[in-house]
This record gives sequence, structure tokens and C-alpha cells, in this order.
Amino acid sequence: MIKAVLFDMDGVLYDSMPGHVQAWHDIMSGVGVESSKDEYYLYEGRTGHSTINLLFNRTFGRDATPEEIKALYAKKTQRFVELEYPESKPMPGALEVLGKVKALGLQRIIVTGSGQQSLFEKIETHYPGFFDKNLMITAYDVKYGKPHPEPYLMGLKKGNLQPEEAIVVENAPLGVESGRAAGIYTVAVNTGPLPDKILWEAGANAVYPSLHALAEHIEELIVSLRKL
Repeated sequence: MIKAVLFDMDGVLYDSMPGHVQAWHDIMSGVGVESSKDEYYLYEGRTGHSTINLLFNRTFGRDATPEEIKALYAKKTQRFVELEYPESKPMPGALEVLGKVKALGLQRIIVTGSGQQSLFEKIETHYPGFFDKNLMITAYDVKYGKPHPEPYLMGLKKGNLQPEEAIVVENAPLGVESGRAAGIYTVAVNTGPLPDKILWEAGANAVYPSLHALAEHIEELIVSLRKL
């Protein structure tokens, strides 16, 4: 019996991934790390330090020092602000999906790796009345980032849910892996440049090309899962 939908934020509720990608690419290029912009979509959901260490090991054959990690992540955050992405627009179709989910009487829970202090205020501005501040998992709540199941397991705990009582809406492969590792039916919405194949290979139960497409099918999907 489906009782809730757990939403990722960047790339699902907000069209903010281009800003994150550009910020990461700019900062890592500045320290001599060669990378493509698209590969940062593969890292979405990782903690900042694990992304930095992955790239440092590939480029320099070592982990970054704690001081390097702190400095680079601060620069990445500042670059994101400079690109004006903290005011990212809501993802097209997200409000439509949320409206249908709310009409079905389902809880809405946010599970994000973001750590913005003003996160709920931002959510309430663009999606008033759709989310409860107490039903949010952010970077401050977790020890492990995606693809570890911890973020979605914590989302289930906050909602007092079992895995079979929820679905996940994600946009990136690590998020899909996290949702599936938590035992939850996971829908991938491909709002980025990666081929659908990567989302299927990550374990997605379903893949949609946009949130508008998900909105067209969300009711029948919930009805079919409630019968299981």
C-alpha cells in the first residue's frame, strides 16, 4: 500500500543541476583536475568530500587533505552562488506531479544532499503547502551520501514508513541506487544529459523523460502499486 513519495531535490524539484555541474567543473579545473561536465551528473548524490577524493585519486593518486576538501567545497559553494543558481527555477512539471500526489492523499518527503540553511524557506516559496519541515532529509541529517541507502532509509523513518509503502523519484544514477538499496520502488526522471541506459543500469524500476511525462502516469502507477 503506497503511502508516500520521496523526492530528490536537485534535478527533480529544481532545475539546479547545470549550476552544480558548472561550479564543480570550474573549481576542479582550477586545481588541475581534468573532467567533463557530464560526468558530474554521475557523481550527483555523493558527499562533497567523496567527489573531491574520487577526482584527486584519479588525477593525483591520493586523497585530498581535510584542508583541501574544506577549501575546495567552500569555493564550489561560492561559485554556485556566483552563478545565481540558489534561485534556481522549479523544474517544469514538478508542481503538476506534486498536485497529483497530494490529491492521492500521499505524504511528500524530501531527501536531498543539499545543506542550504534556507532550504525549507525556498521550498515553501515555490511549493507552498506541499512539504512539512519535519519530513525532510538534508546533508545535515546523514553520514553517508548516495548511493548508500542511508538517506532514503532515514526518509522512511521520518515518515514512519516501510519500504513497500513508498516510491522514490530521482534523476541521477547514484540516487536510483540509493533508493533501490533501501528497498523502495524507484522512478527515474531523466532531466539531465545522461542516456536512459545509465538509469536503467542503476536499477530504476521505471524511467520517464520528464516530470510532465511522470505527471501523466503517476496516478495509474500509484494505483497499480497499491494493488501489489
